[in-house]
Amino acid sequence: MPSSAHTPHALALTADDGYPLMAQVVPAHSVERARILVAGATAVPQRFYQPFAAFAAERGYTTLTLDYRGVGLSRPPSLRGFEMRYLDWSFRDLPAAIEAFVRPDVPLFYVGHSHGGHAFGLLPNPERVARVYTFGTGAGWVGWMPPAERLRVRALWHLVGPLLVRTHGYLAWKRLALGEDLPRGVFEDWKRWCRHPRYFFDDPTLRDEAIRLYDRIRTPIVAANALDDLWALPASRDAFMSGYRHAPVRTVDIDPRARGIGSIGHIGYFHRRARPLWEDVLAWFGEAL
Repeated sequence: MPSSAHTPHALALTADDGYPLMAQVVPAHSVERARILVAGATAVPQRFYQPFAAFAAERGYTTLTLDYRGVGLSRPPSLRGFEMRYLDWSFRDLPAAIEAFVRPDVPLFYVGHSHGGHAFGLLPNPERVARVYTFGTGAGWVGWMPPAERLRVRALWHLVGPLLVRTHGYLAWKRLALGEDLPRGVFEDWKRWCRHPRYFFDDPTLRDEAIRLYDRIRTPIVAANALDDLWALPASRDAFMSGYRHAPVRTVDIDPRARGIGSIGHIGYFHRRARPLWEDVLAWFGEAL
């Protein structure tokens, strides 16, 4: 059993614009080999990643999970009228977590889930990170999805989502059991980028800045996507990851049946049954130690 020194603890952070954020640190159970920052998916609270954090801690990795502003423990008293943009998570929230968590004596690794893989290229401080492993990062465009999923997602973007936003003032996704509620600004940006085959790289209001920022990245990246991840199939991943054109990127197609872990979809990468995938992550990080 871990001692009190190895007990998970809350960590209060402050973004550079003064916004308060809540994170959790799970210390390594033995000599600390390295640190891992988990950059979660849109509408997924940090508590979802705690099993992975505990798994990594048992193997000598201190891990930090974070709720982005507007989500989970970083949510304001009311989302109605709460002003923010999706890019705040990349430009302000994750950088604050990195600066609070990085140490000079051990490497910092980064595990991104879906949005977490998008966010890395936008960070103002990516040089702090030694290696990146992403799950389920894709371009979000319905054209990359199977026909049935396209219809469902179009209904979410154009019918259900706008209705929820008009009614509540924010994307009340909890009512649909699709994840955490999201601020209006996140929904608006997300919907706009998902209109394009290459996500925000095709958005004329962001394209030039995104290309400039991503062109800085030289960090080694593994991008793993499940063959049953209908929101981020390998073709979608490849369309997005082409934005990391100067980074060494290795892509991995996960066959859940062949790995013996059942269905994965877009969320199951961090279910406990996905431990073989977590072993892959730590093995690759371990090669850099």
